[in-house]
Amino acid sequence: MTMNLELARQNMIENQVRSWEVLDPRVLDVMGRVRREDFVPDAYRNLAFADLALPLGHGESMMKPVLEGRMLQALNLTGTEDVLEIGTGSGFVTACLATLSRRVASVEMHAEFTARAGERLRAASIENVELIHAEAVNEYQPGGVFDVIVVTGAVVEVPARFSRWLKPGGRMFAVRGHAPIMEAVLLHHEGDGRYREESLFETDLPYLKNAQPESRFTL
Repeated sequence: MTMNLELARQNMIENQVRSWEVLDPRVLDVMGRVRREDFVPDAYRNLAFADLALPLGHGESMMKPVLEGRMLQALNLTGTEDVLEIGTGSGFVTACLATLSRRVASVEMHAEFTARAGERLRAASIENVELIHAEAVNEYQPGGVFDVIVVTGAVVEVPARFSRWLKPGGRMFAVRGHAPIMEAVLLHHEGDGRYREESLFETDLPYLKNAQPESRFTL
C-alpha cells in the first residue's frame, strides 16, 4: 500500500506539531517543505510522519516531530544566525536549521551518520551546512563562537564548554536531567559570562554520548 506522503505530512503538521503549541508560521512552513521521508532510514520511511522517535542505529534516534517543532520555534531563527548543531543524526533537523538560518556547522561522532546526512542534504540542494565528524563533549573545539547552539541529545548537565561557544546575545537549546523526566531549556548568554535559563517543557531523549549520568552501584 502506497502512503499518500503529502496528506501524511499535513496530518503531522496539523494534528501533531501545531496541536503542541507550535504556531510559528516559519517553523510550520519549513517542516512542510523539508522532505522528512528522505531523511529517515529506509526501513522506517512509511513511519516518517508518525508521532514516534525513529531508530537510527548506535542507540540513537530521530526526535519526534512535535519535539523538533517546539525546538525550532524556541530558537526563533531569523535567517542571519550562525548555528552549531551538536548531533547531526539523520540530518533532518540540520536541514531545517539550515533553511531557517545563515549557516550551520553540525558535529556528529558516528561517521556513517555524517556521510548519510551529507548525501541527503546534497539531494535536497542544501549547501549552507558544514558537517564535522567529531566527538563533541570532550574533544571537538570550534574555531569560533555561534549565535545559536542546538544540542540534539540529552545531557545530565549542560557542559560548561558548550556555553563558552555561545556569542553574547546568543541562545542554546538543550534537554537536561535524568530520564524519564527531563527539562528542555533555552540558555541565553547575556554578556560578561552571565547566562539566563528559560525552562521550556518536559520531555525525554536518549543521552548524548559522554553526557549521561555516572553509573551508580548499590549493594
